[in-house]
Amino acid sequence: MTDCDFFCVLNTPPWLTVGISSGPGRDPNGLLYTLGNLFRASSEVEQKHLTVLVHLADSDLTWLRETVVQISSRFSPQILTGRLVLIHAPPDAYSAAGPLGGQEARCGDASSKRNVDHAFLVSFAARLSDYFLLLRDNTFCAPSFLTHIRQKVWAMRAHPWALLEFSNRGSLGKLFRGGDLPRLARFLLLFHEDQPLDRLIPRFSILLAQRRPALCRPFLFYHRVPYHSANRDHQARAAQSRGPHGPHNPPGAVFTDMKVFGVHFPWEAYTLDESFFWTHNVSAGSHLTVILNRPANLSRVQVLTGTIVEGKHALQRGQVELGHSPEGVPQFCTSFVLLGQLLEGQLDQEVLPTPAGADVSCVKLVVNADQAGGLMVRHIYLWEESARATEAAQG
Repeated sequence: MTDCDFFCVLNTPPWLTVGISSGPGRDPNGLLYTLGNLFRASSEVEQKHLTVLVHLADSDLTWLRETVVQISSRFSPQILTGRLVLIHAPPDAYSAAGPLGGQEARCGDASSKRNVDHAFLVSFAARLSDYFLLLRDNTFCAPSFLTHIRQKVWAMRAHPWALLEFSNRGSLGKLFRGGDLPRLARFLLLFHEDQPLDRLIPRFSILLAQRRPALCRPFLFYHRVPYHSANRDHQARAAQSRGPHGPHNPPGAVFTDMKVFGVHFPWEAYTLDESFFWTHNVSAGSHLTVILNRPANLSRVQVLTGTIVEGKHALQRGQVELGHSPEGVPQFCTSFVLLGQLLEGQLDQEVLPTPAGADVSCVKLVVNADQAGGLMVRHIYLWEESARATEAAQG
């Protein structure tokens, strides 16, 4: 099925508005990357039916000026054609939300201010398009995501819904009907002090009589930064404490299609400290995948699941695969080879100097059978051949 099967209708308003609320953060280039990724992941035909709406949600005038200049210099064609719209709610506008909606919220209650930021975003987006997709300013987008979303909406035409979820991470990748946005804006303003945005959105869908979440697989959106720079510093200290021959864990991102909760995120399985990833009720075919920033020659892979002492919550049937030839945005490996099966929830295997262990871009933990109850992925450790050779020479 091609883009034109869905989009070859001329002189129609945008079908989808993508909304992003952004402020100064730990990844100053996150918004620019996300915008570039959004447009690269969309064909010219798709972009004619797409509007990207960005709420610059901070009162720091220096940051506002710099951000507007950066966006304008890189995305002037999209701005001139109306495919990219920037908005800013002045500080006075927050007074309508009460004391926690203004400057006090930014200092004392960030989640409350975030709710108000998004209330302004969705209020402005009302009547811009038929549907509204909520993203964050540090997002990977799958290629042709707009066509995939429209196919899903078409498939769901006989089923009532208020919220479709194209990601299992908080508020990321949530699709609403355009006609519901005024109610969503009022809802966020009314309850902005009660709960974080990630919890208010499911409550809103329940109020609109959607009793069950509608998770749409494959997921189309992922967080660009799976762990913060502070964790990288912690990793370096932890690696030193393990001695010169400890795991290296080259930089990479961690993706999964398993359930993710508010604690123990997927990236915690790839740190060098004692954190871990926690999920439950996994299905055959589910995966936790490390995608490396650059291909690596691996000499050893260790994957441990379950508790340390009793081995509870281990993966009963699973395997580890090595992936090559990454493509797409976000990247995914197009070919995998089996490294080995987990035994009692563990795998610790040397990688022979063969093509399978060379230029590895992905390491994937795969669930081979449905498993009820909790699952703990304690860690995924990787050793690089080049790093090991350097350590041997220095030793």
